Amino acid sequence: MERHTYLTLTAPEEARERWFSRIRELCAEPEEEFAPLSEALHRVISRPVEARRSSPAFHGAAMDGIAVKAERTFSASLRSPLRLTLNSDAFWINTGHPLPEGTNAVIMVENVNVEDEGQTLVIEKAAFPWQHVRKLGEDMVATEIILAPGTRVGPYEIGALAAAGVTSVPVCRQPRVAIIPSGSEIVALDEIREEDIQAGRALPEFNSHVFSAMIREAGGLADVHPVVPDDRSELKAALLAAVEKGADLVVLNAGSSAGSHDYSAQVIGELGEVLVHGIAVMPGKPAALGIIHAGERKVPVIGTPGYPVSAIVAMEEFVVPLLCLWQKREAPHREKVEALPCNPIPSRPGMEERVRVKLGVVDGRCYAVPLPRGAGTVTSLSRADGIIRIPRDCEGIGAGEAVEAELLRTREQIEGALLAIGSHDNTLDLIDSFLRRTHPRFRLTSAHVGSLGGLLALQRGQCHLAGCHLLDEESGVYNQRAIREQLPDLPVMLVRLVDREQGFILMPGNPCGIRSFDDLARDGVRFINRQRGSGTRVLLDYQLKKRGIPVTRIAGYRDEEYTHMNVAAAVLSGRADVGLGVRSAANALGLDFVPVGVEEYDLVIPRRYRNDERMIALFEVIRSQAFKESVLAMGGYGVDRTGDIVWES
Repeated sequence: MERHTYLTLTAPEEARERWFSRIRELCAEPEEEFAPLSEALHRVISRPVEARRSSPAFHGAAMDGIAVKAERTFSASLRSPLRLTLNSDAFWINTGHPLPEGTNAVIMVENVNVEDEGQTLVIEKAAFPWQHVRKLGEDMVATEIILAPGTRVGPYEIGALAAAGVTSVPVCRQPRVAIIPSGSEIVALDEIREEDIQAGRALPEFNSHVFSAMIREAGGLADVHPVVPDDRSELKAALLAAVEKGADLVVLNAGSSAGSHDYSAQVIGELGEVLVHGIAVMPGKPAALGIIHAGERKVPVIGTPGYPVSAIVAMEEFVVPLLCLWQKREAPHREKVEALPCNPIPSRPGMEERVRVKLGVVDGRCYAVPLPRGAGTVTSLSRADGIIRIPRDCEGIGAGEAVEAELLRTREQIEGALLAIGSHDNTLDLIDSFLRRTHPRFRLTSAHVGSLGGLLALQRGQCHLAGCHLLDEESGVYNQRAIREQLPDLPVMLVRLVDREQGFILMPGNPCGIRSFDDLARDGVRFINRQRGSGTRVLLDYQLKKRGIPVTRIAGYRDEEYTHMNVAAAVLSGRADVGLGVRSAANALGLDFVPVGVEEYDLVIPRRYRNDERMIALFEVIRSQAFKESVLAMGGYGVDRTGDIVWES
């Protein structure tokens, strides 16, 4: 099969400059249009907007009281009160009403005494000119510029426009962006069948939904076209059709790489010119930027990779800034904070890398835990708190080396998070859900590195708590010995979260007949293991040692996963016949389970956080009846001691 090659990889900043400068040279900017005030929210002002009327349009009272001519009251004092005649020297007035002719001040009703059945009004203090008066044009004056070009209209701007009498708002026409998904294996969400997904015959097309949301957020109009198969002529026809339909920009999703069925760059070149193919950024390398010529129109096209994380990086780098440029507004900038990586983050020299991370503020310092870095890990997008950019001349970032992190959430959300590093359990996600619902200021951010990794993170002061289930082989007691060894100088509380069933996770019907640890050493049995340092791995090694089974006899012993759910997924996919994990993971994926025992899964919490309001909220959650009932519904858990402090160091 014919395979294509990248052009020379281009640095991201050079690619952006080449892309934007060529678009400015060849492509007209979207023109102006007028939007009714009721439809102007989030639109971008295209020219200076002037007030059509002054606000206020007259001198008006700012208080309830009497309107007077200030100079007439200068003689008033406590010793010599001044008497004014109603409707001659003074006039009753309400807030917001225009001043009667000849008056220039308002005296508050509280400072006015009434005589002669209301015909005489007595004051004991002089007024000064324009006292308690909203003067004509105090807010804005007719013809004054009230909104500048590039302003994105929000609720406050709506108020200013309404007060100024502007009912038809000049705005930049929203750029029309055509999204063309491609790939013979791709099927639209509303057409795909679940059995085809499970059998690997089809993949759900969801990138267009992400793209559409990003385009709308940037002020554009998204038009999603039907999926196009991997056929060069059909792809070319779809591109031309999108341009004829009036697209200002075309996003061609998938097919931008160098495979034998990747035609994006070829088609762009045949219809116009390829400006860039291959960008020195990870993820996002296989992007193609170009211009296609259709009659007199010259329309920019971007070919994005099919993997979602790569595709979104390409959208963030090239599409969102272009839409902002066309609408004469500044591209959004993310707030940045200094963060300290908990672990080393290696990187490939020559490629600028974007690493999505979890963030937590511990004792005033912000720590970052990297999320999975695969180009297809969609959850790394939704779970990330921030992004760390690693320069292309760098081989990575060392643990504890201060770096800049771009925030994907607010600083308040980051500061309100409890950072849990350690062993994985599904109940941690349940705690986060309850926290957000019952204490909206707080949440639980968890990173899964195993029980031992969690204790080491606590020892280094990098997290607020750690999930742990480390069995002491000699005493049979969980966690206490490991804490004494790893945290000798850190006073901690050991808090029971759950008792949970550990056992073998198997395909329905247990086709391999796995009943005990001895069965793992049988010929033909493929095992999926947990990572070193995890409590489950410690339990496995303990049981193998007790039975005299060398690890070399376990096929798959070195094949590791970081969570119980990933172990269950490996079994479900057929990658392994059996894994060791918790019953709730097996239940979640409809798998069989053979129990081998009940273990204690605890939270290790430094005692100095006992009175932290976030920790108080966490204790309220895990001790609540609603939480315990939800845990029991997952299966395989005991909650008799949930929330108890079972030991303190």
